[in-house]
Amino acid sequence: MLTSYLHSQSLANTGVSGIPLLFVVHSPAQTGVSARVHHVPPSHTPIRFGVFELDTESGELRKHGVKLKLQEQPFQILRLLLERPGKVVSREELQQRVWPSDTFVDFDRGLYNAINKLRECLDDSAESPRFVETLSRRGYRFIAPVNGTATHALRTLGSDATRDSIAVLPFINISTDPENEFFADGVTEEIINALAQIPHLHVAARSSAFSFKGKHIDPRVIGERLKVRTILEGSVRRSGDSLRITAQLISAADGFHLWSDRYDRQMRDVFAIQDEIARSIAERLKVTFDQSEQEPLVKAGTNNLEAYQLYVKGRTLAYRRGGAIPRALECFQRAVSLDPEYALAWAGLGDAHNALGYFALASPEACMPKGMEAARRAVALNPSLSEAHAALAMAALMGNWDKAEAEREFLRALELNPRHVHARDTYAVYYLQLATGCTTEALAQAKLALEFDPLSSYP
Repeated sequence: MLTSYLHSQSLANTGVSGIPLLFVVHSPAQTGVSARVHHVPPSHTPIRFGVFELDTESGELRKHGVKLKLQEQPFQILRLLLERPGKVVSREELQQRVWPSDTFVDFDRGLYNAINKLRECLDDSAESPRFVETLSRRGYRFIAPVNGTATHALRTLGSDATRDSIAVLPFINISTDPENEFFADGVTEEIINALAQIPHLHVAARSSAFSFKGKHIDPRVIGERLKVRTILEGSVRRSGDSLRITAQLISAADGFHLWSDRYDRQMRDVFAIQDEIARSIAERLKVTFDQSEQEPLVKAGTNNLEAYQLYVKGRTLAYRRGGAIPRALECFQRAVSLDPEYALAWAGLGDAHNALGYFALASPEACMPKGMEAARRAVALNPSLSEAHAALAMAALMGNWDKAEAEREFLRALELNPRHVHARDTYAVYYLQLATGCTTEALAQAKLALEFDPLSSYP
């Protein structure tokens, strides 16, 4: 598959391909920049950040004094972000000021493409931002120092990647019941997902971390292979409603322990424990994130513990593919029957139905419509869930060959969670490479996925 190809081929000449912006149709009377972007105050002093400077009077972006080619919409987005460095510029404000009401365009796709163009010009990325940071479901923020003054206190991953990086290895099940292996894997994955929400912490993706499951390998070797500075190990013991989770943070440089803790709680506290572990690690690594937001890093999605356990078992089985997919499907079906409002389980059910079809384990005519129905249910229950939009994208593409809806849903999934590796993989392989033949762009997206999932052979 595409990411495997990347392992064996030189990427020296691929780069990140420019993604074409949509053609924008304006009314006949609309001409010039003033008709497209309003209320931008003029400035006669170039705004400098890093090796770049933006001259708002001449409308030029320069690097080391050399003019760069940047299309109008990305330029105006940069200009708007630099008006309030360190502050969030909402999607709604961008739409009002860069995409006026008499502009006929798919805004989500237009914004995604314009931001990609801007990041390409600045040699920036969504996963490791140095200049433009994505705030899921909110907007964007310019995070670099401007005119030599630090306007935002957050460290960026690009400048501090070695220290602010971690791999969460599969927690060991030390319960007497081997069935709890699925639960231990679920705990691990929840902690990975929680840590991945911290903007300036590089977290190795699940597939790469789980490649070390059941293996006794020196942490220094793991750190080198995953390009991380710290390793989190742990264990899970469950007996009835009693739960003990241990966690220890290890330096990949020398194998020394940096932090450890033990949590003796009841099963109903499992989500709080996972959140505590993630926040303790962030504090230990001195990773800055917005703690003013009181939302937990771990979002359970359900209050039904049995439904949750069925969901994590289903996800683990789904990763195994092949003959495990029907078993995963059954787990998701039981989960949504216990909690019909469980959006994550509906997304998993959609993925499982889709997988049955495109892996030829069932008739596509029988399973693909069910995948579409489940995915739409997931999006309806939680429109801000990246997994739901990714499931709908695959259902639209593989079930209906609706490329327009598939692209829209893939882009929405990646906007909600730029670190959603599976969504980026499937977007690269199934949409860009298979459906549209855009191999160069597919390689660029797969290369981004490999930054977080270097040992995965999927897709």
